[in-house]
Amino acid sequence: MSSTTTITHDKLARLIGTPGSPVLIDVRIDEDFDLDPRLIPGARRRSHGNVGTWANELEGKRSIIICQQGKKLSEGTAALLRYHGVAAENLVGGHEAWSNAGLPLVPVAKLPVLDPKGRTAWVTRARPKVDRIACPWLIRRFVDPDAVFLFVTPAEVDAVADRFNAAPFDIENVFWSHRGALCTFDVMLQEFGLNAEPLSRLAAIVRGADTACPDLAPEAPGLLAASLGLSRMYSDDLEQLEAGMILYDAFYRWCRDATDETHNWPNRRPGA
Repeated sequence: MSSTTTITHDKLARLIGTPGSPVLIDVRIDEDFDLDPRLIPGARRRSHGNVGTWANELEGKRSIIICQQGKKLSEGTAALLRYHGVAAENLVGGHEAWSNAGLPLVPVAKLPVLDPKGRTAWVTRARPKVDRIACPWLIRRFVDPDAVFLFVTPAEVDAVADRFNAAPFDIENVFWSHRGALCTFDVMLQEFGLNAEPLSRLAAIVRGADTACPDLAPEAPGLLAASLGLSRMYSDDLEQLEAGMILYDAFYRWCRDATDETHNWPNRRPGA
């Protein structure tokens, strides 16, 4: 019988990137982290030595605890969290098992500086269409679930970035932006090491919709149409982002799970 207090890396990989993904807590000691300063997508670092000070952050949430090998640190931290009423599980094999399986890892050096609450902050132009919704979706689902996004007047993006310590994206002459034929979504996938096939498939759709290249993927015109429709449905950019999260959740699940599925009418049963 499988344990109810552990999860394997293959099962966790199926949860990451979905709206129901658990909270991931990396409790590796500094010496282990320095050997591989990358995080499982969406994970945040916490110390095992002061669980009581951050356990309340996880109230009502399922949590996965990650240490180097899935032994004493994650086992003990998960047990302490359960003592505090948190539904916590230990990642079997820890960070090493995930890495050895060739699963994506996000380099911490690529993350913008964290705010006092441990979140990344990002700023871009107001009235988003494609890339400026796709990129926040990617960040929230695979990099920082608590990321803050600021949509401002285009001419003020750089100044707001400087004054509010936010990373500017999808504007000219910044790190997180288009590079040649690549759109900002492509660049984020590369820089964050998110090389999974479903995300690469989604990137082609986003690039086609964002750069007026609909032939890159048959689904690109549909994404563009839905994106332009959302931009006209919502006058509030943050409300549009929340609606867009659902849109990209659907496209991602199609890219991951349903590309071979077809639909027709009437339904032709085998042998009919």
